[in-house]
Amino acid sequence: MSGLNDLLHAIESAAQAGEETILATVVKVEGSAYRRPGARMLIPLHGRTVGTVSGGCLEQDLAKKAWWLTDAGEPVVRRYSTGATEDEDDEHSALTFGLGCNGTVFVMLERLRAKQPHAAIELLHRVRDTQQPAAMATVIATSRNASARVGDRLLSDTASDLRNPTLNHAIRQDLRKTLAGKKSSLRLYTDARGEVEVFFEYLAPPPRLVIFGAGHDAQPLVRMAKGLNWHVSVIDSRSHFARPERFPQADAVIFASLDNPFDLQPLIEGAAVAVMTHSYRQDRHWLSQVLQGAPAYIGQLGPRERTERLLAEIGPGSPVLHYPMGLDLGGDAPETVALAILAEITAVQNQRQGGMLKRRNKPIHPVDLAISERLEAVPAQIACTAQ
Repeated sequence: MSGLNDLLHAIESAAQAGEETILATVVKVEGSAYRRPGARMLIPLHGRTVGTVSGGCLEQDLAKKAWWLTDAGEPVVRRYSTGATEDEDDEHSALTFGLGCNGTVFVMLERLRAKQPHAAIELLHRVRDTQQPAAMATVIATSRNASARVGDRLLSDTASDLRNPTLNHAIRQDLRKTLAGKKSSLRLYTDARGEVEVFFEYLAPPPRLVIFGAGHDAQPLVRMAKGLNWHVSVIDSRSHFARPERFPQADAVIFASLDNPFDLQPLIEGAAVAVMTHSYRQDRHWLSQVLQGAPAYIGQLGPRERTERLLAEIGPGSPVLHYPMGLDLGGDAPETVALAILAEITAVQNQRQGGMLKRRNKPIHPVDLAISERLEAVPAQIACTAQ
């Protein structure tokens, strides 16, 4: 959900000004593409777009044509090809860019009216504000006589329904599976009236990063993490370091004395944790507590020998403890260290080793067709691969 805050802020600003906008969302990818399904861009009538749906090759055409493509007021899906040339006069063919990427990208365009609520936008707000995941099912293609329309939606946390009870029940079941499996997918449903293709989108809350240590090298780490729209907390036992003005972008800056009990577990559960106070006493205190919790990632800054001394004093380590923290990028500037730390956390989140892509023999993005027992056919893969 990178860029979500900027997107939602732009939508809110347009709504407050009474301006209509268009939301462009990647809903399906075949072959290779720069952005994956769920990427979003806001297209205002005047001014610059916010967000991206490709590596820069599709945005201009979408901004130019989105308004007349949605002139009827209904959601539409625009198909783009980055591979072989097709006949643009054929309404069923893709607009071809000839980039040689051999991919096809399907983008849904929807009007956002200032005074009307929009289910997808409201759900994105809830996921961001509550820090709770959700799932959304969006109809992206139908047969002529199908019992659903492009743009129809069901959300995991609301009781809205489709007109077809059987289809509604099937999609509700797959919404629950999407939420439990934490993966987006495509489904194709068939009945006597035709086919309905649905994009199931898993919406994860922004990743959380808890930094123990409010020194100078924590400042670029906070800035970079917030640039990725992560939720960031900074904790330090030194009051002259743990000051909000030193970390204006952080979501929380906490002064916590080592002599007073402080329950860390709700804060660190499922989060990425970086211990980097540059104080042996502080590191020992915080690391000993963090190792008793359930973070998704724990990193300890400093030489290997120093961390092993800490572990010898506080007890055995954890499988999720990374030390020395960060990928081996070289360089020792605070910004380089922050980059190395964020890169390692991102790799761990995505269950990757953090190596060079040129040495990867598998697709960059995994293929997950997520076949349901009710499916009679499965559309092209949802997981797209980079250019």
